[in-house]
Amino acid sequence: MLGGIGSVQFGSAFANKLFDQAGPAGVVLLRVGLAAIILLAFVRPSMRGRSRADLLAALAFGVVLGCMNWAFYEAIDRLPIGVAVTIEFTGPLAVAVAGSRRALDLVWVGLAGGGVVLLALRGGHHGVHAAGVVLALVAAACWAAYILLSQRVGAAFDRLDGLAIAMVVSTVVVTPAGVAQGGSALLRPEILAAGLAVALMSSLIPYSLEIIALRTLSASAFGLLMSLEPAVAALAGVIVLGQQLTAVVGVAVVMVVAASAGTTLTARRLPRPQPEA
Repeated sequence: MLGGIGSVQFGSAFANKLFDQAGPAGVVLLRVGLAAIILLAFVRPSMRGRSRADLLAALAFGVVLGCMNWAFYEAIDRLPIGVAVTIEFTGPLAVAVAGSRRALDLVWVGLAGGGVVLLALRGGHHGVHAAGVVLALVAAACWAAYILLSQRVGAAFDRLDGLAIAMVVSTVVVTPAGVAQGGSALLRPEILAAGLAVALMSSLIPYSLEIIALRTLSASAFGLLMSLEPAVAALAGVIVLGQQLTAVVGVAVVMVVAASAGTTLTARRLPRPQPEA
């Protein structure tokens, strides 16, 4: 999980450097397309014997992956990366507290919501604008769906077969916008090489590690580690892109990280099922 978090956030910061040449959608196309080619070559997923429900889950997973990456890259083209990830993180936080009726969970929701509102209302002087916030919220909704679908696909398919199928679908989803923005730049060798690096760092490595981690980590451990995402993203923005970590952004990141960690640490522990169940 730690390797996946670091890889995806620093990969996103590196991808930001390519936007001027290929556009956010063009970079997303290179990212998911090259990752799909690599996965197909090594995994060689089989469609035989798969139920319709399993294939539909992989299809939905691919659509969500494509939309999530597209919305997120469009967001970090308009926002500092730490800000975008902080807002996007409300998606998994919503999954964590969904259906809860405990008053304590309302505290965590309020804390995270306060962090996002702080960015939206006070961040305008630090490069935080409405269009970027909306795109980050779209990515947040997709991330919530990604968490639910990744568990379903990871359980239904052996190895990484489900992920390979989903990456092909996500490539189809982003191709029209990617070609429109990237154009001939997508065929330049240096852009292809940089796109391959982004594909490895932002898609292939973290998604593979997360699916494997979800099979072995408890939900509480997974959630607690995921809480580090906004902080790591802000650090990547400072190191790779030279973005400033202002007081407003820093406070908002701390609020969302604290809300996520608090949700995980205070989550109800369900009893393990008996063997006969």
